[in-house]
Amino acid sequence: MVTNALGAISAYKKSGGMADSVGGPTKAGSATGGDFSSMVTDFLGNAVDSLKEGEKAATAAVTGKADLASVVTAMDNAEIVLTEITAIRDKVIAAYQSITSSSI
Repeated sequence: MVTNALGAISAYKKSGGMADSVGGPTKAGSATGGDFSSMVTDFLGNAVDSLKEGEKAATAAVTGKADLASVVTAMDNAEIVLTEITAIRDKVIAAYQSITSSSI
């Protein structure tokens, strides 16, 4: 669960799902070239980084080296990214099922 709106927005922006407020789209949604596979690769790389940050924060909390606010923020960011990945997976599976069930 997200504790504040800024944390949610920053996690969503970090995952590549939102345009940058100053420079236009983020590199995942860049219209300057780049193909779909590089966009997916960038998104997954950012997603893995976010999940690793959540794991590091949880480990630091267990050892007593991190404050509760930073741990909650990191875990919320990881949860948002995991939810996005799950939603994308579900859409890909639905599209695949739709394609395979259509007649030629």
